[in-house]
Amino acid sequence: MRRNPWPEIVAFVGTFVAVHALLWFLTLVVPNQPLGDVTITYRRWIESGHAAHFWVGIDAAWVYPILAIVPMAAASIGGTAAIGTGWLLLMVLLDAVAAAVLWRFRAFGIRVVWWWLVFLLALGPIGLGRIDTVATAVALVGVAFVAARPGIAAAVFTVAAWVKVWPAALVGVLVVLRRGRRVEVVTGALTVTALVVLVDVLFGGAAHLFSFIGEQTGRGLQIESPLATPYLWAAAARVPGAAVFYDQEILTFEVSGAGTSVAAALSTPLMAVVVVVGVALALFAVRTGAQRAQVAPVLALLFVAALIAANKVGSPQYIGWFAVPVVWGLVAGRGSARRFLPVAAAMLPMALLTQLVYPAYYDQVLGVQPWILVVLSVRNLLEVAVLVWAVVVLVRMWRDGIEPRASRRAPDPTHADPVVR
Repeated sequence: MRRNPWPEIVAFVGTFVAVHALLWFLTLVVPNQPLGDVTITYRRWIESGHAAHFWVGIDAAWVYPILAIVPMAAASIGGTAAIGTGWLLLMVLLDAVAAAVLWRFRAFGIRVVWWWLVFLLALGPIGLGRIDTVATAVALVGVAFVAARPGIAAAVFTVAAWVKVWPAALVGVLVVLRRGRRVEVVTGALTVTALVVLVDVLFGGAAHLFSFIGEQTGRGLQIESPLATPYLWAAAARVPGAAVFYDQEILTFEVSGAGTSVAAALSTPLMAVVVVVGVALALFAVRTGAQRAQVAPVLALLFVAALIAANKVGSPQYIGWFAVPVVWGLVAGRGSARRFLPVAAAMLPMALLTQLVYPAYYDQVLGVQPWILVVLSVRNLLEVAVLVWAVVVLVRMWRDGIEPRASRRAPDPTHADPVVR
């Protein structure tokens, strides 16, 4: 007898609405303006476009890829004064689409979207209040197509990457590991990119199309990044030169102190080294017999963890990125789901600790209060631990493929051929 799905659907829809209503409410009442980027910065960009016909990304260099302007403009359809409400409505709609697309996937008999809902609740209002929400929701839709239609998945990931760069790493995973359908993957990604470039050029934005690549290079260490953690503790200990300051040009809080500029400069090379090592390990693993479908989400997690743990920025909304590789791992088969179960569990306290850091007690972070620095430090250690976990798993996949091969090649001394004399 077929099970009636409607009770679970009704329960999920009710929970989805309740969680998003709570997150919406929190964006309006908690301190430190979790919706401030939308109501101040995004609003200013859109007002500038409407009033002065000066559009960021087209008429000037911009920190985001050009498609990021689309949800900002869509949120202001009801007027820029109401952009906050428009933004939250749009984010809830995007999350609903992602949940609907992922509804059919289960891990251990439980629908994976339930985990994502708990993760969003733990992450708090920042899960709705930034442009990252758009890229994450779109990328989650892409995960649903990875197994059967990798070309569509690559196209969807590319759309997300033209909103916020990081989902390009997911396209990279498909290029590296979908050997038999690599042409399909590349075609999907290039088709979307060509359309974006064409429209941008037609609107006169060719000169600034890739300006987002260089906009981050001059940044220092943002206070929430793992690389900044020692300097925060140094500031708390009143070490001369160590302090938290506000960068008026970048509009964010950073740390100062001996070696901060070197650490910031080394962050990108460090990230690149981790990514190269991850690709090498993944290729070694599949060459020795590991299933590509099992390796792919681990490599995706390694890429995302590297982009976060080795990043000099470290904004709290970055934690939301982890939802994509974790969901990918949970839907990639029972073996993959079992492997990703501890990671999925670890993401929940990581997200909750992030919510405590921002927006709940961000003023305490700025004041380098030791108790909240402990919270931030534990959160950052969890980020690094996830990266280490991904590396270890890839090494084990590689090793597990090597050992059976070695045993097949080794002669059995009990069945050795007799010596001919």
